[in-house]
Amino acid sequence: MKRRHFLSSTASLAGAAAFSRPLIAAPAPPLIQGKAEHVISIWLGGGMAQTDTFDPKRRGDPKAKKAGSYYDSIDTAVRGVRVCEHLRRLAPLMDRVTAVRTVHHDVIDEHAAATNRMHTGRPISGTISYPSIGSIITHQRGPASDKAPPYVLIGYPNVTRGPGFLGAQSGYLYLTDTSRGPAGLSRPPDVSTARQQRRGQFLSALQASAPPTSDPRLKSYDAAIEQSLRFSGPAFNRVFQLDEEPAVLRQSYGGEFGQRCLLSRRLVEQGVRFVEVSHNLNFLNGTGWDAHNQGILKQHELIKELDGAVAALITDLESRRLLDKTVIIITTEFGRPPEFDGGGGRGHQGSAFSCVLAGGGLRHCGAWGETDDLAKKIVTNPVSVPDFFATICAAVGVDYTASLHDGDRPVPITDQGSPIASLFA
Repeated sequence: MKRRHFLSSTASLAGAAAFSRPLIAAPAPPLIQGKAEHVISIWLGGGMAQTDTFDPKRRGDPKAKKAGSYYDSIDTAVRGVRVCEHLRRLAPLMDRVTAVRTVHHDVIDEHAAATNRMHTGRPISGTISYPSIGSIITHQRGPASDKAPPYVLIGYPNVTRGPGFLGAQSGYLYLTDTSRGPAGLSRPPDVSTARQQRRGQFLSALQASAPPTSDPRLKSYDAAIEQSLRFSGPAFNRVFQLDEEPAVLRQSYGGEFGQRCLLSRRLVEQGVRFVEVSHNLNFLNGTGWDAHNQGILKQHELIKELDGAVAALITDLESRRLLDKTVIIITTEFGRPPEFDGGGGRGHQGSAFSCVLAGGGLRHCGAWGETDDLAKKIVTNPVSVPDFFATICAAVGVDYTASLHDGDRPVPITDQGSPIASLFA
């Protein structure tokens, strides 16, 4: 009995001593923070084939069912980094660019779900509406100037680009026509200045007569209305007058997509924090970047248009000393397998594909990560979507380790992503 009591007492004392010792947590890695101020996000809806653009491999042959790239490759400004032959204007600029060749996600290879993942960083949820990367950055940083809205979408609106639980104040203004401003901010010709002022007075009277509210959703909508009214005047709408630019510069950007990229530069100059530019223009090859079957036959026209517009954007920003202040990203919902389908095109592949970073004051290296000989599998330096988002957030000084809140529920900004540290000097 005494022996049993002695062992029990000894165990209790040992346990008490163990619990009395302070627990030393492993130190968190230092937060990476860049100095960029703006993001221009170029969205390639449909699924850009990495083997036909920024991660070229051996030449394939759809007729012989030989897997591989559809085009030849060329050298770039970075030794050992090659790109598709149709990226001729970007090739000498690749020292300002990093093609992240090892992005991956586990979403079923279906456009809507993958588009959502590449905008929100998370799978679709039935219980929470996640914000897009554009809304996250504008929510955290706000506009770069009181003369501009924080977030502009040049393309068609979609819930995947939206603010989710952050509310309307973190949403976007959008336009589909670069020849004029957002439809919601452009005053109709038959509405005079005096009439517009009367409308503003009526709205103010209605708002003053409404009872006070603590509902964050109503407050968010009121803030969005105030923001819209502030940017409906001629001062902000002048940014959409692209004919103010020299003809030679406009021509260097190219067609409609190029003009969207030129407008994105003007919006950044005005103080917009985040601009998304859509480039899924189907009229060039009939399918856009969704190059199944016959769509691949004119895929090179899409690639050339992307090449010219992005090269012009990089050099234009650089000439204005804005390139280091602006992160350019090129994303797509998934890549394409190296095999050709029955019609000569390609299927979908989310397990390994390329996204691109440029500018932003990053330490660019031409390409990051390595895939196998056909770009089907990742060999080194895999980059998850949260990792890619964390890299973007870090570049513009957003704390990628922080959490947002959906009511009382904390939601990590990047779902535990880690930036590509090597890109930060």
